[in-house]
Amino acid sequence: MQLPKDRRIILEAGTPLIKRYGEQGIRTIVTWFELHQKGMLSGQRVQTTRSNSLSLNLINGFVSLVDQLSQQKTARTKPLPQIDEPVPMRPYVVADLKMMDRGSTEVEIAARAGASAAVALGQSPIESLKEFIASCQQHHLDSMVDMMNVDFPLRVLHQLPIKPTVVILHRGVDEERLNKEKQIPLHEIRRIKGTYDILIAIAGGDTLRETQRAVFNDADIVVVWKSFFQSTKDTGNLAAEFLKEIR
Repeated sequence: MQLPKDRRIILEAGTPLIKRYGEQGIRTIVTWFELHQKGMLSGQRVQTTRSNSLSLNLINGFVSLVDQLSQQKTARTKPLPQIDEPVPMRPYVVADLKMMDRGSTEVEIAARAGASAAVALGQSPIESLKEFIASCQQHHLDSMVDMMNVDFPLRVLHQLPIKPTVVILHRGVDEERLNKEKQIPLHEIRRIKGTYDILIAIAGGDTLRETQRAVFNDADIVVVWKSFFQSTKDTGNLAAEFLKEIR
């Protein structure tokens, strides 16, 4: 594992990975990330904070790892080897479920796998979003609502009696590839923050310049993925460069 040990790093189990490997895929990333933080490849669960964070969207980067560990059935409750660590950390892994229905059922999947947060789509029925957020609270997960292809995120938020922990403003992968005029909706950050006390994540950009723009516009979390899609000898240095931009 080449990523620096930094509390601001959030790992995301991407939707394709979850569809392929299910709970075990999420659980493997959680266990592997925790072992990395302990110096073996904390402690307290890392809470989402107002300081900027870097989220690494891991879609296929850990497929080989999942293959290796898929038969181990590593349980979240199984104690890990104890290692003395001055500042214990616990992995923060987001399960990108893209929930559209059965809010509580999908949150239970993420919770059983050991995730710290789960993602629902803002285009979901309001009833499903209410159930999703309530279930996240019940299971002590942060709730994240992805507003990809939602023209007016505030219209969705106005209908929710309990607001999510994080709103994700997202330009999709296919949009970025096939519609060069499509912009990341940075203008929505101040609209949402001017109305609600909600963290904002920006997804759909993957360059240092895009990261700078997101942070300049008051984003709390910046999601990057293309540069980290496959691990290379430069992955660690690349992550360190992105972290410099969000300090």
